Amino acid sequence: MRRRYLGILLICLFGMTLADQATAKNQPEQTALWDFNVYLNNKKVGKHQFRVSETDGLTQVQSEARFKYSILLIPAFRYKHSAAEEWSDECLVRIESSTNTNGDRISVSGEKGESGFRIAGNESPADLPECVMTFAYWNPAFLNQSRLLNPQTGEYVDVTVEKVGEDALEVRGERVAASRYRLTANEIDMTLWYSTDDEWLALESVAKGGHVIRYELS
Repeated sequence: MRRRYLGILLICLFGMTLADQATAKNQPEQTALWDFNVYLNNKKVGKHQFRVSETDGLTQVQSEARFKYSILLIPAFRYKHSAAEEWSDECLVRIESSTNTNGDRISVSGEKGESGFRIAGNESPADLPECVMTFAYWNPAFLNQSRLLNPQTGEYVDVTVEKVGEDALEVRGERVAASRYRLTANEIDMTLWYSTDDEWLALESVAKGGHVIRYELS
């Protein structure tokens, strides 16, 4: 009876262990969320959210943005963007994105293959190096890159990044020590802030006409 009881107990424990492992395998190991309020010239125009999850050694990134700017209650600018990215060892594995800017639509898709990363947008497909990175603000390692893939357009662009100073930034009502970086590429001119723990805190970009777009964590 004791042996039988012990056998049943071991089976139950072993079964629970397998079940726990299976559950853990199907659950994200960790999830990080960046939820930004977006301002244009100090007027709130929308939100942009980034959700980053680690599952089975892969990094899953979901990005959703919606902006609307009106003048005298008349919509002057509408923007909607969504992107899904998959990463492995800080290299992009797969991407799907769609963007609607005032009715102009762009779709981008790409996947890593044996000979490199193949990207397709509104123009002809292009073959990129095997390991590419997008403008992955959530991962400060992207600041060390000399070329980045624009997930909105599918363009692989030269970038210049420089650390330009230290600031005391207000984040969710608290003063936080932050490092400030400037990133430029073609028509892109933006400033990024990261905490002493390399957490992305804020973004500011100069748009056409000298308008300033600012991201603040909500």
